[in-house]
Amino acid sequence: MGQTLVEKIISKHANHDVKAGELVIAKVDVCAVQDGTGPLTVQEFKKIGKEKLNNPERTILFIDHAAPSPRKELSNTHMVLREFAKEYGAVLSEIGQGVCHQRLVETFVNPTEILIGADSHTCTSGALGAFATGMGSTDIAVGMALGKTWLKVPQTFKIEVNGKFQDGICSKDLMLHLIGMIGADGATYKALEFCGETIDNMSMSERFTLANMAVEAGAKCGLFKPDAKTKEFLESRGRGDKFVEIKPDEDAQYERIIKIDASQIKHTISCPHTVDNTKTIDELGKIKVNQVFVGTCTNGRIEDLRVVANILKGKTVHSDVRLLIAPASKDVFKQALQEGLIETFVDANAAILTSGCGPCVGVHAGTLGDGEVCLATQNRNFQGRMGNTKGDIYLASPYVAAYTALNGYISAN
Repeated sequence: MGQTLVEKIISKHANHDVKAGELVIAKVDVCAVQDGTGPLTVQEFKKIGKEKLNNPERTILFIDHAAPSPRKELSNTHMVLREFAKEYGAVLSEIGQGVCHQRLVETFVNPTEILIGADSHTCTSGALGAFATGMGSTDIAVGMALGKTWLKVPQTFKIEVNGKFQDGICSKDLMLHLIGMIGADGATYKALEFCGETIDNMSMSERFTLANMAVEAGAKCGLFKPDAKTKEFLESRGRGDKFVEIKPDEDAQYERIIKIDASQIKHTISCPHTVDNTKTIDELGKIKVNQVFVGTCTNGRIEDLRVVANILKGKTVHSDVRLLIAPASKDVFKQALQEGLIETFVDANAAILTSGCGPCVGVHAGTLGDGEVCLATQNRNFQGRMGNTKGDIYLASPYVAAYTALNGYISAN
């Protein structure tokens, strides 16, 4: 019987052929935590009593959720991560270096590897053809200590997308459409394996967006077979030698096959307060906004910023709207500077934030006032997500975000 992508990758790390539903112990290549989950991971690691990290060069601690820190309590937790990194030789990604999931794909993760991270959107790295999944802080501590983890091999949903997007439609629209179709728990503990001509033609940036939001359908991971675009991306990051080809077998067994015609996808908006509460923009009506946020591990890459800058060029943001822009990493920030995108944003009266999670997690920068509405390119719109339970969050693509910032209401032209 053939294997799916997730079965093949886990088989490689369990040293035997595995099948969906099987409980296995698998070797881990990369462990990651961030400043929200990292201090507990450090505490649990020390309880284990191991004197060394199993693989310090591939144990990464990210300070990105509260970067820079808005409160002394958070500053103290940052100190815990800095001291641990020095003591045990782990890699520290400091304030301003970027969001953990963007940094992981830029620098640390390769095809066919296993990444476990104490953050639900760790699944972003699945776009590289890695099994990347979020776990609890204690599980990550064990992985850091032993270089192994236990897990159940997930069943796979095959997401086959064919056809060409209409002008202005983005992979974010596709993912919101899918989540709206199957529900926020419609793929609980499943692997989403993306394929089809639309996927093959997508840039890595678009694939990262899809993989990033797999967890918003409840999935354990989102996977893509590594191809020429994957190799080109790795080469651009100095890791061309890490490219590995892997693909599912033709007779692989899927729990469900979902076919989508990309040409039928419309601008899709996720409405408060769940990601699967989706409507097309023409179903939405005229929703006025107070804030637009472009950034995060979902849509803060250079391609996303180019889309927004192209629409904003020579224009200014609506007088009733605050536009916040946070490049997903330092490298994205630098490229945006070099291409003149930051100047375009500043001229349009946008505020530029440090590369990090910022408003997305509601810790600082961009907290909503009572009754305010934000249109964001992030991945979650739960009540209180941006720091105020009395605020409303709508999710959309960078394309929609740009026009919304100009018009003052959710719009795509």
